Amino acid sequence: MTYCVAMLLDTGLVFLSDSRTSAGVDQISTFRKTTVFQNPGERVIVLQSAGNLAITQAVTSILQERLASPDAGASLLTCASLFEAARLAGDALREIHRRDATVLKEFGVEFNASLIVGGQIRGEAPRLFCLYAAGNFIEATADTTYFQIGESKYGKPILDRVIRRSSSLTEGVKCALVSMDSTIRSNLAVGLPLDLVIVRRDGYSVARHIGIDTDNEYFHDLRSLWSEALREAFAHLPEPDWLRQALG
Repeated sequence: MTYCVAMLLDTGLVFLSDSRTSAGVDQISTFRKTTVFQNPGERVIVLQSAGNLAITQAVTSILQERLASPDAGASLLTCASLFEAARLAGDALREIHRRDATVLKEFGVEFNASLIVGGQIRGEAPRLFCLYAAGNFIEATADTTYFQIGESKYGKPILDRVIRRSSSLTEGVKCALVSMDSTIRSNLAVGLPLDLVIVRRDGYSVARHIGIDTDNEYFHDLRSLWSEALREAFAHLPEPDWLRQALG
């Protein structure tokens, strides 16, 4: 399992993913779940993946092969819009489904994959899409600040409470890292190292792409400070009158 979160903010986009892949407690591996496609100054597209690793790697390989094949039609570096980029990713998912789904089912393996595609192409605003295993997708709207895929439930509460479309990129990064920390603490299938990608609005390239591992001092301090802040806030919560009266 993995955890990916992507935010669409007024000032750009934030993408964060872990890299742990688990096929049991004794089969833990590290695979990157974030891939960047960019032509600096013209477009930047970020792809995140969760689910069956063989499926998601095959989808990424198809999209990368189309970059090098002029006869393959539109690619992520030639498509006219982010909507078209999401459609290309969905088509790749369906291609793998047609090829492998029946065989996987015979072996008792579910066709499980989900993707996030986001970025900006010159001529349109930044956009963000979430794709499902069937290749269909939804787009973030004015009321949608983020998408999650993978092991999402542990990191969702902080996103709902804190992040807004008007949040700064710095606030988005902090919130994404706290969301990831909450997930790592509660699920062994999610873990370091992390991939953090920041895209500034109208920058048409990756502003920062940072790998975060166990030696990252900022992430270590953030985890400690957040835990301390939660404990302090909990200690200052008022006691209910009815409980104080009952317990004396």
